[in-house]
Amino acid sequence: MSAHPFPIRVYYEDTDAGGVVYYANYLKFSERARTEALREIGIEQQALMSEHDIAFVVRRCEVDFLKSAQLDDLLTIETTLVKLTRVSITMNQTIKRGHETLVKLNVKIAVVSSKKSLAKLPEFVHKALSTL
Repeated sequence: MSAHPFPIRVYYEDTDAGGVVYYANYLKFSERARTEALREIGIEQQALMSEHDIAFVVRRCEVDFLKSAQLDDLLTIETTLVKLTRVSITMNQTIKRGHETLVKLNVKIAVVSSKKSLAKLPEFVHKALSTL
């Protein structure tokens, strides 16, 4: 499967006093990249909530911090679908600076209803995700 690329620039607000990206911000970057990957295949999360009563929540996230990003770096977050079931999505994400890998993430996302109970993906969402 091909990876969905999402570019992001490191701003001052993303860094600590030394100009190094604060570790929690990699999670924010990866969340944005997953959202944009979904948007590109026609899945709008707000519409899923309002029209289908489902939402995505992170169930598990494994992160390997290999190298630090710095102020003004241009990063690319590559998102790849690893596993798709009727109630969960697993994605790998790699945060890179050029060809250099900085952070690797494995994220398992559960599908839940507004009552926070496990829910099934609608068929059109499952089909769209399988193209990722």
